[in-house]
Amino acid sequence: MPKRLFALLLTVFIGAALTAGTAAAGPAIVGGTGADEPYPFTVSMHTEAGTLFCAGSLITPTWVVTAAHCVSGKDPATLTFRLGTNESATGGETAQPVEIVLNPHFNSSTQTGDLALVRLSAPAKTAPIAIGAGAAPGTPTRVLGWGQTCATPGCGDLSPTLQQLDTHLVEGAKCTSSFDGTAELCTDNPSGNAGSCYGDSGGPELTRDGDRWTLIGVTSRPGNGSPTCATAPSIYTSVVAYGPWIASKTG
Repeated sequence: MPKRLFALLLTVFIGAALTAGTAAAGPAIVGGTGADEPYPFTVSMHTEAGTLFCAGSLITPTWVVTAAHCVSGKDPATLTFRLGTNESATGGETAQPVEIVLNPHFNSSTQTGDLALVRLSAPAKTAPIAIGAGAAPGTPTRVLGWGQTCATPGCGDLSPTLQQLDTHLVEGAKCTSSFDGTAELCTDNPSGNAGSCYGDSGGPELTRDGDRWTLIGVTSRPGNGSPTCATAPSIYTSVVAYGPWIASKTG
């Protein structure tokens, strides 16, 4: 894909909610359902004007992990986070970011290494989620996000309630958009028409460990670079692969 077109698609993928208001906000989970249990560690990320633009996951009381492209170039003082609730606009607690740490391997052209950490001004009361031990193709996963439930830009309104979708990891060859098999997860689009989309960037991909969820991935981008969501598997940055870097920054 030409670099200019890729950049345009990425801008649409993460920026629809910021440029056209609520009616044109980007979809979070296409083909999903309303969350059927609490996911208190999931973080909705808002601009100074209160617009939801990305998501993240609380991994310690003071650190949130998200996609680098969500926060690259942003001033943390202009952002507000909400956590401890499945609703993006109400409930839970709000938190003020004070520091953004981009993964040094983040490539803004290819979007590989798409991971960042955000430090909060004070410890959250909400319980964080643990990072998983690993995941291989075939592993069942669940992805979470807020927003439209249709696949094309501007096709519907933002969902105020967190959405979920059960899917699984597939072989990296099914993701063709600059996929890095050493540090990314290729995640299936069930029935060929379900998956993550606009506004869902930075949100969690989970897997089950006994009776609890663990975090294995962060929503990054479509696996085929298409502007229509869920037409191919999606790419998630592996927090498992970047575990040592995360630990070195968060303590």
